Amino acid sequence: MSTESPFSSPQTYIDEFDPVDYYRTYYHPEEGSLIGEWLEFALQNLHETFTSGGVKGDLLIDFGAGPAIYHLLSGCEAFNNIITSDFLEQNRTRLQKWLRKDPDAFDWTHVVKRVCELEGNSDSESCKKKEETLRKKVTKVLKCDALKENPYDPVKMPQADCLISCLCLEAPCEDVEYFTNILRNLKNLIKPGGHIVIQSVLNCTYYYVGQKMFSCLSISKEEVEMAFEEAGYEIVQLKVTTCTEKQKDISNYDSYYFVHARKPCS
Repeated sequence: MSTESPFSSPQTYIDEFDPVDYYRTYYHPEEGSLIGEWLEFALQNLHETFTSGGVKGDLLIDFGAGPAIYHLLSGCEAFNNIITSDFLEQNRTRLQKWLRKDPDAFDWTHVVKRVCELEGNSDSESCKKKEETLRKKVTKVLKCDALKENPYDPVKMPQADCLISCLCLEAPCEDVEYFTNILRNLKNLIKPGGHIVIQSVLNCTYYYVGQKMFSCLSISKEEVEMAFEEAGYEIVQLKVTTCTEKQKDISNYDSYYFVHARKPCS
């Protein structure tokens, strides 16, 4: 497979991104390449953030969910309402299928079980309750566009107590300046003193969805830190873990990162 990746435009995503291939490539319980290290890293961080980390409130905004719900399973216990969102209609359709319990919805029960284990109770009743809690808390599935100054235009959004985004912001960015500007625009969606939680990968230039290759902004830990500071956030925690399960035929990231930051009160 080629590792030369020209920048993937929004239209390329609209035309070529297949959520079924994405789920199969990364999250399928038997085949998914992110089922091991990434999910453990991401779920552990989110569990800690929304429990002992004390991040909670009324509204959680999920920005650029793709067709996934795994990153909301801890947050649904800490917030009264969740607005999830994605740029692509095909991903939003997949989110709605899971929320409606459609027969062909993606199966996330393997991830639900792991989150319930982290919470100390992974019997089947607890897992079912967790899924139903998340379904009740998600009040909207909206279109978002990271490249707009108001990413939800024309929808008037309430400010959130916390905004979360996983494996998203590097996709629409051509350079670190774009990344910083997106963080700056997202800050308008957060209450003063509110939180932002971003998790993704470092030093990645491409990733495959099925046979289709998409570009990714290659960003370092230092650049992530600088972007948050330049965008006007106060970093609470920045964590990086080196990836040992490298699969160059799917993607070339070398580390995972987690950032918890706050919007200043004034």
